[in-house]
Amino acid sequence: MNLHDKHVVITGGGSGIGAAMAHRFRSEGARVTLGDVQVEKAQRIAQQVDGLAVECDVTREQQVIELIRQAQQHAGDIDLFFSNAGIACGEPDHAASADNQIWQNNWELHVMSHVYAARALLPSMIERREGYFLQMSSAAGLLCQIGDAAYSATKHAAVSFAESLAISHGDDGISVSVICPQYVATPLLGLQSDSQMSTAVKNSQGLIATDVVADAVIEGVRQEAFLILPHPKVSQYIQQKSSDYDKWLANMRSLRRYIIKESGGLDLQKMHPFIS
Repeated sequence: MNLHDKHVVITGGGSGIGAAMAHRFRSEGARVTLGDVQVEKAQRIAQQVDGLAVECDVTREQQVIELIRQAQQHAGDIDLFFSNAGIACGEPDHAASADNQIWQNNWELHVMSHVYAARALLPSMIERREGYFLQMSSAAGLLCQIGDAAYSATKHAAVSFAESLAISHGDDGISVSVICPQYVATPLLGLQSDSQMSTAVKNSQGLIATDVVADAVIEGVRQEAFLILPHPKVSQYIQQKSSDYDKWLANMRSLRRYIIKESGGLDLQKMHPFIS
């Protein structure tokens, strides 16, 4: 897709990858609408990219519909919808120990928010025979996030839903890409300031900055590639997993033991420096 003069909507656009992508889409000549439950953050980014900010909790279908309505009213038909909002909560003990609300929150944010956007936009996109769904998943959606079963399971579901969109609607002129990074320097890892993020990237081999993700996403969208991997090693890991599942599981158990030994537990904000 050539992004010049295209209308892009980004959820979770007030910080992290969403904010970085707002700037990159704008630099490509796109018109940008941002949705975020923390609308003040989205408004700050919207001012920087000459866009519109809309308060939106993507776990509520009516709010997603309203985001789309306001975006269309402001800047016309939506060419690309970037479902980006997400969370990572971890688990207190064993793999099933997170409570029902955490599982439900993960499901609503990582899966149903994508469904709500597609449900609202597909009819008009099919009628126009054009449209693009750009969906944030994670390398955990192809591999596994140690210490967070709810995150991994719902990110797998996000990849599966993206596959369904691509299979069912590719012949309707609909393009689909799913982004599957490993660790990115964002507030999700407890990094709040630019200096904290920069220092963390320098000190961790596997951690990348949001602008690196943005570069990979823009190139992937240009090519309309289904799978966008900001960490190229993930492709190798996928091959290893599929070629010998039992060996891959054994290696993941070994990695889990190493992380616990080195970081003292499975806290996402502490473990990422030990994964590359």
